[in-house]
Amino acid sequence: MDDELDQALSAVGPRLRALRRQRERTLAELSAATGISVSTLSRLESGSRRPTLELLLPLAKAYGVTLDELVGAPPTGDPRVHLRPVTRGGMTMLPLTRRAGGIQAYKLVIPPAPGREPDPQTHEGYEWLYVLNGRLRLILGEHDLVMAPGEAAEFDTRLPHWFGTADGEPVEILSLFGRQGERAHLRARPRSRPSATRRSPGAGNG
Repeated sequence: MDDELDQALSAVGPRLRALRRQRERTLAELSAATGISVSTLSRLESGSRRPTLELLLPLAKAYGVTLDELVGAPPTGDPRVHLRPVTRGGMTMLPLTRRAGGIQAYKLVIPPAPGREPDPQTHEGYEWLYVLNGRLRLILGEHDLVMAPGEAAEFDTRLPHWFGTADGEPVEILSLFGRQGERAHLRARPRSRPSATRRSPGAGNG
């Protein structure tokens, strides 16, 4: 399994270079769009820098692709990948980490739930959400937000919260959750990026 992971990560660099050339963008232009230094981008493309979630997320947004497309991830049903989806309340949760404790990563697919009213909950922990596909409605305390692909939100889960589809279509998200309040540590941060807390809810979702 480690060999498969290494092979997948080693293929990210050439894929990033091909994407950049296809979009006719220079390293300097990509650096300005993501906040990642030119030297780091160059090392990523050459394979001398190991790809991390913190680096891949702003790159996926800059290129307008999903993380799956960026890393060339196989379909969930690929028999070589032993991940076991779990369905809870109609939502499919695909664990992306296998270690015990610390921050856990999940890919969530949330179907429409006509007639179901938001029911904000609280619990220990800290969560970070990134929208891959579809539109996500997030109720966070007094805020009622609609997030589009490429947007992210992070919050203390002791604050009343609820999330689901913002319309009649499924939404696919990436979730990082620290049960004991652990937070993801960002080493590279874009100079400017849309903030989910500045978005207002879409029509019909109030």
